[in-house]
Amino acid sequence: MSRATRAAAPLAPTVPQTPLAAPGATSSPPPAVRAAAVLARCRELTRPALVDAVGRLDPWSARMAAYALGWRDPGGAPDPMGSGGKGVRQALAVLSAEAVGASAATALPAAVAVELVHTFSLLHDDIMDGDPVRRRRPAVWRAYGVGPAVLAGDALHALAVQSLAEAPGDRAPAAVRHLSRTLSALVRGQADDLRFEELPWTGPDAPGVAAYRAMAEHKTGSLLGCAAALGAELGGAPKVTVAALDQAGRHLGVAFQAVDDLLGIWGDPALTGKPVHGDLRQRKKTYPVLAALAGSGPARRELAALLDSAEPLEGAAAARAAALVDEAGGRAATRTEASTHLDAARACLRAACPDPAAARDLDALAGALLDRVW
Repeated sequence: MSRATRAAAPLAPTVPQTPLAAPGATSSPPPAVRAAAVLARCRELTRPALVDAVGRLDPWSARMAAYALGWRDPGGAPDPMGSGGKGVRQALAVLSAEAVGASAATALPAAVAVELVHTFSLLHDDIMDGDPVRRRRPAVWRAYGVGPAVLAGDALHALAVQSLAEAPGDRAPAAVRHLSRTLSALVRGQADDLRFEELPWTGPDAPGVAAYRAMAEHKTGSLLGCAAALGAELGGAPKVTVAALDQAGRHLGVAFQAVDDLLGIWGDPALTGKPVHGDLRQRKKTYPVLAALAGSGPARRELAALLDSAEPLEGAAAARAAALVDEAGGRAATRTEASTHLDAARACLRAACPDPAAARDLDALAGALLDRVW
């Protein structure tokens, strides 16, 4: 069943991890270095088209969008300290077009669309989660207000669809349909994420790791899959190739979310911009915690009691909860989850038969997700 047509399809079985690069290719830079160079190249390629698209918004929405993308400060002046993120999604669109033999320019409408969708989703996520900071600056809703931030997100949503619909060639309608399905999947994933907050930690109504994995595929994987698929779609690839790249992105999304969950508990605040044990302090139902609660033994029981307690998880209590998650196997299970889905993503990329140079770039980008400190 095609990944390009079913947003909620189950992920495919995994295979052993095998890099895409040819054996014996010793002259290439390390994957992390290659990934950083690939991301920088794709950002440079996409930036003019992204600036042009944002310039079509009304001035107020454009100012908020430029702030969200890290280009401007809240008053509209250039912000050399701002960060628009690494640009993983736009890079996937560009690399996938190149992988099927098309030019990077062919993928620019797709790269712009997925970057705008990602930005709008962050604006709305920060409001729903009450997160005051994004990339070490005040979140848009804190800088401009909740109402304006909602409107800016809506404007970016509409602009993404418009930008893709205006792509040249006869594949634009199929690309827009794919993006529309992805938007529905994003909403479903966010709805599940919010709903999990109201569910108990244990018992028959508790969300297990399977439910969490499905949520992660919708919330994170669907847009990564869409990015990869749209680049191939606009590049004229056959449906089977588009579907394989979409599935690769979905697996990358689950791996990406698993690593995020590890960083949310054990990440270095200097690198993540978040307090240590931050997800535990907020009692977020993340993969490491749910995996730990799925086991048995004294660590699992103590963890469940601690999470059910009305006492705030701060300081020593948060540190103890993190230790219990680790002791109950949640940390190891999450690492396995990330590695498993990276293996599956690489299998899908091999099935797409990409161009060798693009294959190495995609492989480096995929591998960097596990070791990232972004």
